[in-house]
Amino acid sequence: MMKQTIMTAATALMLVIWAATAAAYDIRGRVIDKMSRAPIAYANVSVVGLPTVGATTADDGTFTITGLKPGFYSLTASFVGYKTAVTSDYQVAQTAPFVEIELEEDSEMLDGVTVTSSVFRRLPDAPNSLRLISLQEIEKSPGGNRDISRIVRSYPGVSYSPAGYRNDLIVRGGSPSENRFFMDGIEIPNINHFSTQGASGGPVGIINADFLREVKFYTGSFPADKGNALSSILDFSLKDGNMTSNTYKATLGASEVSFTGDGHIGERVSYLVSVRQSYLQLLFKMLGLPFLPKYTDGQLKLKVKIDRHNELTILGLFGIDDMQLNTSITGGNAEYLLSYLPTIKQETFTAGAAYKHYGGRHVQTLSLGHSWLNNRNFKYRNNDESSEDNLTLRIGSIEQKTSLRFDNKAYLGRWTWAVGADVAYASYTDESFRRIFTDRTMTSTYSTDLGLVMWGIYTTASYTSADDRFSTSFGFRSDGTDFSHKTSQMWRNISPRASVTYSPSRHVDISASAGYYSQLPAYTALGYKDNDGHYANTGLDYMHVMQGTLGVNWNVRPNASLSVEAFYKGYTDIPLSVSDNIPLLCKGNDYGVVGNEALISSASGRSYGVELMGKWQVPGKVSLVSSLTIYKSEYRNDRHSPYIASAWDNRFVWNTSCTYELPHSWSIGARLSCLGGAPYTPYDADKSSLIEAWDATGRPYLDYSRYNDERLPAYYQLDVRVDKVFFFPRVRFGVYVDLQNVTVSQYRQPDALMSTGIIDPADPRRYVMKSVDQDSGSLIPTIGLSVEF
Repeated sequence: MMKQTIMTAATALMLVIWAATAAAYDIRGRVIDKMSRAPIAYANVSVVGLPTVGATTADDGTFTITGLKPGFYSLTASFVGYKTAVTSDYQVAQTAPFVEIELEEDSEMLDGVTVTSSVFRRLPDAPNSLRLISLQEIEKSPGGNRDISRIVRSYPGVSYSPAGYRNDLIVRGGSPSENRFFMDGIEIPNINHFSTQGASGGPVGIINADFLREVKFYTGSFPADKGNALSSILDFSLKDGNMTSNTYKATLGASEVSFTGDGHIGERVSYLVSVRQSYLQLLFKMLGLPFLPKYTDGQLKLKVKIDRHNELTILGLFGIDDMQLNTSITGGNAEYLLSYLPTIKQETFTAGAAYKHYGGRHVQTLSLGHSWLNNRNFKYRNNDESSEDNLTLRIGSIEQKTSLRFDNKAYLGRWTWAVGADVAYASYTDESFRRIFTDRTMTSTYSTDLGLVMWGIYTTASYTSADDRFSTSFGFRSDGTDFSHKTSQMWRNISPRASVTYSPSRHVDISASAGYYSQLPAYTALGYKDNDGHYANTGLDYMHVMQGTLGVNWNVRPNASLSVEAFYKGYTDIPLSVSDNIPLLCKGNDYGVVGNEALISSASGRSYGVELMGKWQVPGKVSLVSSLTIYKSEYRNDRHSPYIASAWDNRFVWNTSCTYELPHSWSIGARLSCLGGAPYTPYDADKSSLIEAWDATGRPYLDYSRYNDERLPAYYQLDVRVDKVFFFPRVRFGVYVDLQNVTVSQYRQPDALMSTGIIDPADPRRYVMKSVDQDSGSLIPTIGLSVEF
């Protein structure tokens, strides 16, 4: 009887699994005219990679494609007299996604429509320096854990620091502080929890991947409407809430729990809302790490379609961070890190609204955004908080920025023209206490309150030929601020840019671009005061970089491509640390604050190299991306000094990532990353051993006279991810395992110099010092469960 019951239960379970994996699903949507917003009847819509699967739109422009297996799909739409459009990825599951496709009128295509099927989506006027990151890559990138800062590591030109479990984004030999981030047109100051103030890195991302539709990753050829960047721009496009149903998703992972809602309120309002609570500190404690971060974050998007020609988008993003120290662990490595790492408390939020008016061939956008960061760092000698005499560091700073922008984009046949202006007010306050050592121990206590008015104008024009074989884009941007007379002169910061793409054949694109870009130094640098209470860095100017690229892209087959691109970046007017005699851009890959020191704009630099990338994708089967970057990054203190290696000069980066879709909704993926050794600076053993010097900061001092004289060995890491999804009527259940560094590769670093706390009998002014092994490398497992209903 028992045996029969077990057999019956097993048979029933197999039938349920078979039904879940054998089910077919739909895609619904609408095709509209991009200018008039009117529906287009009888347009052809097909699935990219499956040209025989598709539908024709009805009189109201709607369509339904049926019989699809669960997975990720993009669509192509075409109609006589319009340019063919290709969408980004959509996930087909228990709830049919609603896809709105905009077609742009083209009078030169009245004779017919030619559809070229390629699985790689490419914008018509985009140079090779723009990478489109799809939803499928975000969801299933091995080792990425759905964190965009880690996912982009698979792309050319992107390096990272394996130490400290951080998300520092190092692009084409540039500093983590040279990147900017936008979300549906609203600037967000950082995308990481526990961010380094004055830079951008942190251990975990703040963006909810469930909100993302697509990410545009610019490593060059920056658009004129997005300024203040020298190395990269990440432009996040969020999906709209589902206008046909309300769905919810709960996720339980090894380090966090989250809840997401996606749906609509009435016929005109859609929404996305999420909240996430971490228990990352439990995982880090299990791994024996010296810092224990925990965080809470939330995200909101509301889209109101006022009528056919007007819409309003409201965005919200917040994060609450608390990083404590794990003083219960022992060992030399932990002892060293605990000697200088501060406790960190941060709160950040960004709120914004964008009103868009579709006025035929002209689209106007008016956006308002506000961001706020409250950063507090504390450090006590030997982590003993029993007495204020042990306090070595206390930082309490607030950054705020309110920005207003207007943009008009005109679609004039083969030409697209945009013009706009923005104005912003930023404030920075800081109440700080630090113990510092030069030739004796001193305490630095200062209060600063900086207010800045910033403004900018821009225009850009792009052209695409009728046969799509030639496209060009050119424009300029100019910025100013009332920080000083020099920075208020907009003519000093005119930033021209241009790019061109030519296709000598249907399968080959040749692209070139050049631009001169500017970026304002961090508020921490602009607001720094000396011991007399005066602003110390009033001589700082905008930082500038001249960048040029030349590349070739070859579509070997509709599902395979190869590309190569060379780049050169020439930096000028870079802030130089007066005390350390190194550029500020060579700092920023550790926790804390960057820029709060005396600086002069005398440094310059250069970074140049070549990038190669290959992509192969079979929809529903396999996705392979491999990239190699060979480059050199250097700087000099002034025009008369020799070039030396910068902190980001890894020389080469190689990444190969592959995801394979198995039957029954299983998938497996792996990523191999190889990174050249970064340069490093030896310690100043004589200065570090002084009792006054060590007690002031709790860490050794670098010998900046030998800056970056040595180099670390190369490092490699293998990540693996396995996904399994079950589909039931109206319910989707998923489980995944993401293993970072499965080979437990060790990141080799020089031994740290550390005080033993014992006074040297031969010299009572000094401690007896010891060397501490700093090699690191652990297997980081992440297991997650999700339920979507």
